[in-house]
Amino acid sequence: MSDSEPAAYRRLHERAERVGGLETIDNLLFWDQQVMMPSGGTPGRSMQRGLVSSLQHEALVGDDVAGWLEAVADADLSADQQAVVREVRREHERKAAVDRELIEETNTVVSEANDAWEEAKAEDEFGTFAPYLEEIVELRREYADQIDPDAEPFAVILGEYEPYVGVDTVESVLDELRERLVPLIEEIRASDVDPGGAFVEHGPYDEDRQFALSEDALSFVGCDWDRARLDTSPHPFSYGNRYDMRITTRFHSHSPIDGLMSSLHEYGHATYEQGLPEDGFPGPLGQSRSHSIHESQSRFWENHVGRSRAFWEQFLPVVRKHFPRLSELTPEDAYRAANQVYEDNLTRVEADEVTYHLHIVVRFEIERALLNGDLDVEDVPAAWNDKMEQYLGIRPDTDSEGCLQDIHWSIGRIGTFQGYTLGTVFSAQLQAAMEEDLGTSLEELVADARYSDMREWLGEAVHQHGKRYRTDELATVATGEPLTATYFLERIESKYSELYEL
Repeated sequence: MSDSEPAAYRRLHERAERVGGLETIDNLLFWDQQVMMPSGGTPGRSMQRGLVSSLQHEALVGDDVAGWLEAVADADLSADQQAVVREVRREHERKAAVDRELIEETNTVVSEANDAWEEAKAEDEFGTFAPYLEEIVELRREYADQIDPDAEPFAVILGEYEPYVGVDTVESVLDELRERLVPLIEEIRASDVDPGGAFVEHGPYDEDRQFALSEDALSFVGCDWDRARLDTSPHPFSYGNRYDMRITTRFHSHSPIDGLMSSLHEYGHATYEQGLPEDGFPGPLGQSRSHSIHESQSRFWENHVGRSRAFWEQFLPVVRKHFPRLSELTPEDAYRAANQVYEDNLTRVEADEVTYHLHIVVRFEIERALLNGDLDVEDVPAAWNDKMEQYLGIRPDTDSEGCLQDIHWSIGRIGTFQGYTLGTVFSAQLQAAMEEDLGTSLEELVADARYSDMREWLGEAVHQHGKRYRTDELATVATGEPLTATYFLERIESKYSELYEL
């Protein structure tokens, strides 16, 4: 950092790095809780994560931070310095509005709620988790009220995960997808074509072999194992930092596709973190932009790479190595099976590219109603089942396969699901821009195993910027145009019309 920089800015930047460093500690504590920690460790972990959260809060809300922000308000700062100030100011103003006691209470409840969710899911008993969810919802409402009592609670919480993306934008994208995807799904269901079954009919598949397959898949696309590791968890996630990414996945015995795609998805998250600027770490310029931008990277590697024809033409021999019984399976069989639309799939993380976003609509509407006080926690299972039937034509028989399937609520992340759809839409936009810049199609890039070229392009378009740009600005910087659902819808309609001979 230059000696010519204002002293107030230097102190502000140092404080931002402290907060970022504490975040990496909390991420590691969460990973350990999900993967390694003994089941009885929750009380101690609750204390630890609560302490880290309290330290983050104190680091951001102090009068010293307010003073530094005031001192740099009219300073002659570079564009990067202005971006750092913008991000710190935003976080300071939000955190300073919230009581520290509320933050600590929320983290305590969340640590306990996660165990309750796991028990409720295992025993198919929503009532076990309901009291914790009720507490979390009430705490999040109070959080939103302290930040902006005049705003819609959901909109305030949305800003936690999607800064600079308004509810109107989310609604617009989801409405457009619902309008175009529902008729497409109806056409697919009416089709006589059945592209699936190629893997299922050769099952079951041993979990240890699937784990080895996932490791080979990540090596195949260029995973940097010096800065990453792979484990299993009840719900796949990736946490860590550019030097140390903890990737988790899970498997199902009926087919290796689910675990494989999950692993590639989480690998996408890891590449984003690993590609963030080293000289910006752990401050704002070395941090990921938002949930949706993170999802654009994971969905790119899962759907655009992992579900491509070229990928299966290249990778099927590796699959056969682990499962010799698939020796007669063709790349086309594998490709079609990896892209099957499941008419009766109740689970979001296992959903295909077409139906996935209606799963998101269900969650978006329920979360918004919960936070805005229009839906009681006790009514969530019924509301969930009704919406699944309305949008997807299927109804869960149990809460475990319904409203208890996701980990998000149990870790306090209410108001995040729309990020998956925004990220998916952006991933298609990124593919179009990548193909134009590199002068070739994604299929050809995958066929030639140019994974490093793809990572490098994504690094230049997205990763290198950290939080330099607002979310809405980053889309234009990376692709030359604002966020649009056009590329995603064109890709999906073309791909699945061909697959199902529509």
